[in-house]
Amino acid sequence: MTLFHAILVLATFLCSLVAGLLFAFAAVVMPGIRSLDDRGFIQAFQVIDRVIQNNQPLFVLVWAGSVLALIAAAVLGLWTLSGPDRALMIAAALLYLAGVQLPTIAINIPLNNRIQQQNVGAMTETMQKRARDDFEPRWNRWNAIRTGCASLSSILLLLLLTRV
Repeated sequence: MTLFHAILVLATFLCSLVAGLLFAFAAVVMPGIRSLDDRGFIQAFQVIDRVIQNNQPLFVLVWAGSVLALIAAAVLGLWTLSGPDRALMIAAALLYLAGVQLPTIAINIPLNNRIQQQNVGAMTETMQKRARDDFEPRWNRWNAIRTGCASLSSILLLLLLTRV
């Protein structure tokens, strides 16, 4: 097994774990807390997000590791691969970075930070509803996009693994 192949396996594994995490949020977490009232929804999301923001080690390892491993695989792939294999590697990396990581940094994290700043105990019901309405639809829409991009990127990486 070459260094490139080992890093490609690692990148595929980590990117697939991220795809699964995003899917779990889309399919289980957000639908689960959707049924809560506005106060409960905000509090539940704050608790869930706080685990991530407190640098939960496994989450950080998988999330940051996926980026580092994928970039390393892409760089090595530029020298190692050619033709359709190189195109698959580049497409998977660009899709993951632009479709998962960029929206996370530009949209989902700022939304998370804004919801973290809410003091639901000091908010009226109208304020709670407004905070949720400003958060939930946009967060869910971008999480669906991230989930799709992460999943497609993982499929491209798995396909590449079968070819190299």
